[in-house]
Amino acid sequence: MIHNMIRIHTISKTKNNTIYDIELNDLLLHNTILTMTTKLYFSIITLLALLLSINTSAQLKKLTTVVIDAGHGGKDSGAVGKVSMEKDIVLPVALQVGKYITDSIQGVNVVYTRDKDVFVPLDERANIANKSGADLFISIHANSAKSAQIYGAETYVLGLHRSKDNLAVAQKENSVIAFEDDYTNKYEGFDPSQPESYIIFELMQNAYLGQSIQFASAVQDGLTASQRENRGVKQAGFLVLRQTSMPSVLIEIGFISNPTEEAYINSVEGQNEIARSIYNSFKKYKESYDNSNTLIVPSQPTTKEAEIKKEEPTGISFYVQIISSKNQQKDFPESLGEVKELKENDMYKYIVCRTTSYDEAQKNLDRVRKLYPDCFIVAFDGAEKISVRHARKRSKQ
Repeated sequence: MIHNMIRIHTISKTKNNTIYDIELNDLLLHNTILTMTTKLYFSIITLLALLLSINTSAQLKKLTTVVIDAGHGGKDSGAVGKVSMEKDIVLPVALQVGKYITDSIQGVNVVYTRDKDVFVPLDERANIANKSGADLFISIHANSAKSAQIYGAETYVLGLHRSKDNLAVAQKENSVIAFEDDYTNKYEGFDPSQPESYIIFELMQNAYLGQSIQFASAVQDGLTASQRENRGVKQAGFLVLRQTSMPSVLIEIGFISNPTEEAYINSVEGQNEIARSIYNSFKKYKESYDNSNTLIVPSQPTTKEAEIKKEEPTGISFYVQIISSKNQQKDFPESLGEVKELKENDMYKYIVCRTTSYDEAQKNLDRVRKLYPDCFIVAFDGAEKISVRHARKRSKQ
């Protein structure tokens, strides 16, 4: 058991694999049975320990360092279009984003994972970000699809895929570890082609999820302001984001498999426009980050269960829970409205969209899922947290 968060029970063993029952307290997996190698099991335990040890110091200062990661490079071409390669498209975009920041914003140190056509392993990209003490990690990529008709921009944060499309994007980007020496041992037995390997990302996704989604949303708003197709903010398990200890996003600026979009993202005009959009999003995010992270000590919880009791002494209430984290979260999209903070068993839990109607809670859930794909409904009877099933029974809904 780790901080009362996780219980892992061995169910059965075979020659190559062990089946575990994984129980997480009010997180995103409940009594999940899956098969994984013993090596991956210990990797999960190690990474959970790292996650739970993260302190809040990074949240209590101004944004002074950003790492910009141009995807792929060197022997790793990335996606290949009819006239260009991903590695050659994303590098000038990344460098231009950094130039806009350096030229326009004082006091921000820009660090690149690569500034030329060289191969950089995925774990080394994260190491660069961590060693530099970065406050934000931006990884820039170009997408591809089997259909040449698909186009648009999308931005990912770390998490577990909730669709086959998200999994396919993560598998494609993660497959580049095959270019690295001894990648099987380096990534603790992680196999990008096997869905069960991605359990690790669901356990890690809460640490900086709120801030990552805030920046990702700003990126999408900027990239699609000129009528480009907005494919939204999504979650998936990307190795390049896995070990970064700061808010991190992976931006797919367009589809190299679409001839029209390939021409756009391969042009100087298109690359400058994309870089300018990402810069504007960064500037907006930095202003919000600096304004909300100037405290010397962490702020007190805004709403605890006792305060919910004062506001709602009786009756059934339904909320949408968006995050459960060992660390306090402070930055949330304004579209969520009031965000209430609870403290349960050393965990901070954040709930939104109070309603007395279960049907309305379902509508709220559908809306909030656009920002937090793994959110779920919780229920209270006064200040007492109860199961949704019991809440519906008591309120006859």
